[in-house]
Amino acid sequence: MAPYKLENLQQEFDLSGKTAERLQIYADLLTKWQTRINLIGRKTVPELWERHFRDSIQLKPFMTDIMDIMDIHDIWIDVGSGAGFPGLVLAILQSDMDKIIPVHLIESDQRKAIFLGEVTRATQAPAIVHNQRIEILEKNDFEGPVRLITARALAPLHEILTLTEKLRENTTKYLLLKGQDVDRELTQTSKYMKMRLTTHPSRTDPAGRVLEITEVSRV
Repeated sequence: MAPYKLENLQQEFDLSGKTAERLQIYADLLTKWQTRINLIGRKTVPELWERHFRDSIQLKPFMTDIMDIMDIHDIWIDVGSGAGFPGLVLAILQSDMDKIIPVHLIESDQRKAIFLGEVTRATQAPAIVHNQRIEILEKNDFEGPVRLITARALAPLHEILTLTEKLRENTTKYLLLKGQDVDRELTQTSKYMKMRLTTHPSRTDPAGRVLEITEVSRV
């Protein structure tokens, strides 16, 4: 089977030429930086477009739905951003959209935060990098309510919900990419928290799912 490429991504998700160019800049910088710091798993570099970019961009329709009801004062946070998946990728996609909601990228590793800053500048993405640990941030650190939280490959579900507890409102929506352990994580989380949950199959992982979560509270 031929490898999945940027052209496949552009066709599958109807991306503009401008967005494709910015994603290529991102991929080139990631490949360059990967030789110096471990941004993604070494074995996944040859599968960059499918394993990381496609996996992130599958959130596009869910992101678009919630952006439609967000206003300019609402806050979008991407936690444990790492190499920028999914938050920075989704920020770049906004070049095809009428509404722009800056994505706050939260990353505690200084070298990764510097990388995120370089990609943000090179792609002109609407993103703001915070070199901070998510658990020390509070609502008053942002100039508006947190309406959307995204994450990928950060921590088990109950840990993500706990780490972001001081930030969320009852109306905050989580869009989370989860892998093969998703059922176990949901079972574990149900012991501590209640939530409104919708799941969707993953386009990139037969065992994975996209989670839409709102109305999170302690049991």
